[in-house]
Amino acid sequence: MNNWKTENKYLEKEFELKNFEEAVGFVNKILPLAEEADHHPDILLHSYKKVKVMLFTHSEGKITDKDYSLAKKIDELA
Repeated sequence: MNNWKTENKYLEKEFELKNFEEAVGFVNKILPLAEEADHHPDILLHSYKKVKVMLFTHSEGKITDKDYSLAKKIDELA
């Protein structure tokens, strides 16, 4: 996993894409991975080309293997 960090109880990473269209496309690529894992990240699209992904297992009240697994899959998209 590249450049993921733990901040404010979340496992998070910011991705910078070329433009707004690619940023939205990246978010849309995360959707099927999240659905398949039944694990849904908080996602922030800001500054027109930046996407911040925040992972946390709410049912466990902490970062778990589910978060690390989804983070790895998201890294493979980037």
